[in-house]
Amino acid sequence: MLVVCLLLGGIGTAQAGFFSDDEARKKIADLQQQLSQLQGKLDEELKQRQAVDGRVSTLENQLKSQGMIDLLNQIDRINGELGKLKGQIEVMSHDVEVTQKRQRDLYADLDGRLRKLESGPSAPASPVSASPASEAPAQPAAPATPTVAPTAPAADAAAELKEYESAHALFKTGKFAQSAEAFDKFLTAYPDSRFAPNAQYWMGYAHFSQKNYKAAIADQQKLLQRYPDHQKAPDAMYNIANSQIQLADIDGARQTLRNLLTKYPLSDTAPLAKKRLTAIESLKSKN
Repeated sequence: MLVVCLLLGGIGTAQAGFFSDDEARKKIADLQQQLSQLQGKLDEELKQRQAVDGRVSTLENQLKSQGMIDLLNQIDRINGELGKLKGQIEVMSHDVEVTQKRQRDLYADLDGRLRKLESGPSAPASPVSASPASEAPAQPAAPATPTVAPTAPAADAAAELKEYESAHALFKTGKFAQSAEAFDKFLTAYPDSRFAPNAQYWMGYAHFSQKNYKAAIADQQKLLQRYPDHQKAPDAMYNIANSQIQLADIDGARQTLRNLLTKYPLSDTAPLAKKRLTAIESLKSKN
């Protein structure tokens, strides 16, 4: 009985141990299955993450490529605009050159047409020859009524006349630069001389003959300011108008001629001024 009991007990113990091993194996199998499932999920997540990373990289590359494309497009647009501007500048430069040439031709034609309109037996050839060409140096005043102070020494009066005649002689021989300089020195030395108005006029005329029209205008304006009633005043205004024409200031010349006719209507220069004003008005209406 004892042996049987022991045998039965050993068999029960063996069966109990056997069942424990099966449960352990089952649990291990369950754990392995869960682990496999988790591994599968992890692999899936890794794949998804890799896919997302790939898409992000693709987008970044696209953005970078798009940025470069935009930059290149902007550069192309800028180059195109620069090309257009360069073309416009070239066209404008050409237009300016053509306009300047036409303007020069217009004023050259204007002067020529004015000369033709003014030509006649009583009209001088020079645009400023309204001044008497045969004027004597001492014409502004008769020797019997000199404006020099009566107390001035005879030697000073003689030197004054000599300097004036020397400057005028330079002008008559065509030495306009030397003449203008000589008249300027004369006016500095004898600002109140009876020859001062004539010296001022001939200095302006000398500058006109050198095509220094701005200086000519300034000289004649000084004469008009200091000696508005002198016989040379109308000639000075006529010289100013012709200088303005040479400077292409047609409106200014027109106004100067009108002022001349208003202020000095009975002067010897008035008919010439009227002819030139009529010619300017005629040319303006045609153009």
